[in-house]
Amino acid sequence: MNKTIEIQDLGLKDYKQTWDYQEQLFKSIVDTKIKNRREEAVVKTNNYFLLVEHPHVYTLGKSGDMSNLLLNEKQLTEKGATFYKINRGGDITYHGPGQIVGYPILDLDNFFTDIHKYLRFLEEMIILTLAEYGLKAGRSEGETGVWLDVGTPFARKICAMGVRASRWVTMHGFALNVNANLGYFDNIIPCGIRGKAVTSLQVELGVDKVDEAEVKEKLLKHFSALFEAELFQN
Repeated sequence: MNKTIEIQDLGLKDYKQTWDYQEQLFKSIVDTKIKNRREEAVVKTNNYFLLVEHPHVYTLGKSGDMSNLLLNEKQLTEKGATFYKINRGGDITYHGPGQIVGYPILDLDNFFTDIHKYLRFLEEMIILTLAEYGLKAGRSEGETGVWLDVGTPFARKICAMGVRASRWVTMHGFALNVNANLGYFDNIIPCGIRGKAVTSLQVELGVDKVDEAEVKEKLLKHFSALFEAELFQN
């Protein structure tokens, strides 16, 4: 078992380029696993955690409903946004500047083979990070991601999640609103859930700007502890 994870901070990067890169890393892990099984070899599989910020983009998961995108092609262009149908779970979401997006590409055979536990750990990483900023976040029953004021009329989503897994290898991940322009969420029905607000760390703290590098450090600290993993960065 290999419990080391390579952290790659890609900065601001086009969504499609990042998706293609995810697929490349994902395939390299799956191919190693298939080769190990065929040849009865024990070659360690690699694990990666990509951190990235995207230009304005809307993505629709494989179970999503196109009607949850409230813009046509011309309006997308006017807003400087792109749109992709992708192969993760979940419905529609938005990515853009000021949002920390994380894509763990892990071989769960190195950790635990339980996709529900994996999702709960990702949520817990966010919950523990937000607690360091004095925010009490939690899960909303039947809905993925991380929320504030769960169970009240003021419930609002601060982090969206959607993953794909095959042969216990994961891709896609989470999107935490830190300094994001929340106006872009007005153009969709986020995650297909009507009547629920979205928020950001910046809005909740009432500050001009949150230090995103600091947030990343806290996320990685909690991620490492939860997965009992050793992180390294090239």
